[in-house]
Amino acid sequence: MSLIWIVGAGELASAVGWRLSKSGYAVVMTEIANPLAVRRPICFSEAVHQGKCVVESVVGELASSDICDFDSGDIKVLVDPDGSSARGLNPDAVVDARMLKKDIESVAWPELFTIGLGPGFTCAQNADAVIETHRMARLGEVILKGSASSNTGEPGPVNGITHSRLLRSPADGVLKTKCKIGDLVSAQQVIGTVSGEPLIAEIDGLLRGLVHSSAELKAGVKVGDIDPRGNKVDPGKITDKGLAVAGGVLEALLSEGILPIR
Repeated sequence: MSLIWIVGAGELASAVGWRLSKSGYAVVMTEIANPLAVRRPICFSEAVHQGKCVVESVVGELASSDICDFDSGDIKVLVDPDGSSARGLNPDAVVDARMLKKDIESVAWPELFTIGLGPGFTCAQNADAVIETHRMARLGEVILKGSASSNTGEPGPVNGITHSRLLRSPADGVLKTKCKIGDLVSAQQVIGTVSGEPLIAEIDGLLRGLVHSSAELKAGVKVGDIDPRGNKVDPGKITDKGLAVAGGVLEALLSEGILPIR
């Protein structure tokens, strides 16, 4: 079975891991010790907090490199910021899904077939293949020459709403919540506090994402996401964007001859 290492375990990374696992690949994902994922029901980074999590019937399990057993089909999640443990597992390819959205100087893993997600990656410079992550470009396209679209700094619109649907930490500290993911909230409602400062919703909608209560926050960092479509949205479902990007990664692997079964 081919082993794919995914750097990061946030929303897009998790969509990739989910699709590759469903396609028969062994998957290991590496995370930092303090994940800041917002849409946690669809992020395998939750395994760092809980020890085990489930994303649409696929299990993510917190593990260490010396006891990774891929026969179960579960995705293994390592707290491994520099990737040293994951490298020791001899993966067949690496997917850099950190979504740094800035230029990355060089190939971090030159010995591995490297797929980069989104802005910051250029073929033959710091990746072998790049997957487009911009909705207004060719979302999910496999790029083998050139770069993905540049980061615009503009959140994707939902019902025409961009920045005001996001919740950002009002201070440094940890979030003490008054709401949970899946709740319907109203504009001007206090969602929680950070170091005594209120986190206030700007719009009505469904609370689609919220960082874990143990996450150490900096003022201004994204901590939540309100979807103005309300109950029409299921926060436990991988997004269409995630599925498109994951399909691009699968195409890139298959085109390179990296098959689920060696």
